[in-house]
Amino acid sequence: MKPNRKNLLTAFTAVSLVIQAALPSPVPAASSRSAAAQWNVQVDKIEPGEINIEPAFRVAIYENLLDELAKTKQFKQVLRSGDRNADSLPDLLILKTTVERYTPGSETRRAVTTVSGATKLKVRSQLCTREGQIVWERVLDGNVRFFGGNLRATHNLARHAADAIKQSTLPEFTPSVRKQ
Repeated sequence: MKPNRKNLLTAFTAVSLVIQAALPSPVPAASSRSAAAQWNVQVDKIEPGEINIEPAFRVAIYENLLDELAKTKQFKQVLRSGDRNADSLPDLLILKTTVERYTPGSETRRAVTTVSGATKLKVRSQLCTREGQIVWERVLDGNVRFFGGNLRATHNLARHAADAIKQSTLPEFTPSVRKQ
C-alpha cells in the first residue's frame, strides 16, 4: 500500500493524541495571575506632583496604562477613572500614578547624536484598595534614548508598569480585604 498524505495525516494525528493523553496534565499553580484575575482595576488620572509635565504626556501615560493593563489579562476589567461601573464592584483596586521626574527630550538631537536628547520619565505607581490600603507599589521608569517619538517614553513606562504588576503577587480578594 502506497502512503498518501491523507493516511500520513491521520497517522500523525493519532500518534499526537496518544502522546498527549499519556503526558500528565499540568496542574495550574497558585500564581499572581490567579490572584490578580480576581480583581478589577481602575486607573486614576496621572498626578503631576511637583513636576511641570506637559498635559499630552499625562494623557499619553494614562491611555497607555489602560491599554497595557488590558493586554496582560490580569484583571477582570480595566476601568477608567470616574467609571460609574466601578462603584458597584467590591473587588476593585485603584492604580494611582504620580510623576516624580520628567526630562523632556528632543527627537532631533536623538537622531543626530546618540548621547543626548533622551526623554525620561520616572513615576511612583500604587495599587490601592478603595479604603486606601496599598497592596502594590513601585517606582518605574520609561524613556526613549535612541529612536522614536518623545511620547514613546509613555508607552515604555506603561509596559514596565504592566509587566511589574503581572510579575508581582497580589493578595487574593476576600471581603475582609475590602473591610480593612
